[in-house]
Amino acid sequence: MQSTVPAGINYQRVSEFFATNVPGGAVELDIQLLSGGRSNLTYIVRGGGNTWVLRRPPLGHVLPTAHDMAREYKVLAGLATTDVPAPRPVALCEDPEVNGFPFYVMNYCEGVIIADSIPPGFADTEDARRRMSMALVDTLVKLHAVDYNAVGLADFGRPEGYLERQVRRWSQQWERSKTREVPAIDEVIRRLNNALPPSPPPTIVHGDYRLGNMILAPDDPGRVVAILDWEMATLGDPLSDLGYTLIYWGDVTDSPARLAVRPTAALTAQPGFFTRDEIVAEYARRTGRNVEHVDYYQVLANYKLAVITEGIHARFLAGETVGEGFGGMGESASNLINLALSIADASHNPKLRGVA
Repeated sequence: MQSTVPAGINYQRVSEFFATNVPGGAVELDIQLLSGGRSNLTYIVRGGGNTWVLRRPPLGHVLPTAHDMAREYKVLAGLATTDVPAPRPVALCEDPEVNGFPFYVMNYCEGVIIADSIPPGFADTEDARRRMSMALVDTLVKLHAVDYNAVGLADFGRPEGYLERQVRRWSQQWERSKTREVPAIDEVIRRLNNALPPSPPPTIVHGDYRLGNMILAPDDPGRVVAILDWEMATLGDPLSDLGYTLIYWGDVTDSPARLAVRPTAALTAQPGFFTRDEIVAEYARRTGRNVEHVDYYQVLANYKLAVITEGIHARFLAGETVGEGFGGMGESASNLINLALSIADASHNPKLRGVA
């Protein structure tokens, strides 16, 4: 048996599940935390020459409707028959007696993840960074082109009224997660409700689509091996994915203060990467969708991320996070709310500016 088992894993019972449900899993396992605490916990599992990934909810403070392992598994199973690059699901455990919470197992995808920095020698030319930008758009276009009925996901969400429901849902999550009063979020919620744009026909929505949730081919920054972190996937307004991508994407013209709201945004504020306007234009060209209200979706995305960040802050204060890097989450949530207001204030839509 493994001498040191990471938090969130019942080694004996998980091993028994692998032996029964995972092809090649009837071996001694080595389980290590790959990343965790800010969202679902992700572990790398090795044994018998095989490598898998196990996903489970975070420790403590799990909000209603959040961290649903069966939903993640279902969307990955549906996408397995498409050209959308995503991990292949292997086994789902819905019995909380096994490991405290449901979890699932998927295949391990090898490649480069652009998290806090670009590895030396990778995407070190303007052409490579431009191809990486195009790959981000291309993969999003592929996802939004999937016929969700044809891949068994017709009941995966309720796309009607998606935007209104998103504003309401994250407002409720804020009330459950908040650790202090932040009056500015009430103004953001008011403007989002007043300025609801018409949605295009629904698609599968990833919910956390960004460069940091992609695995890129080690030998080609312009090829996506897999999109990760499907925990917020549903059926809804595809432009919400576009807006969410943009809030993580820094421009060369961004102020240091704006880049500091999402520190990783500085990665794309380098020559060669698309600007946010270029991402929007390329997505519009490839899909034919109207993107005139893209500022609304960026405000929505910052608001949503602020609520998620506040939830992480709440788990950190309760001592329920695993790993490091959580001390500044409360400040980050406030900064995201302020950024949402600043984008709204600069909008061409008077309702989003709060003057109509």
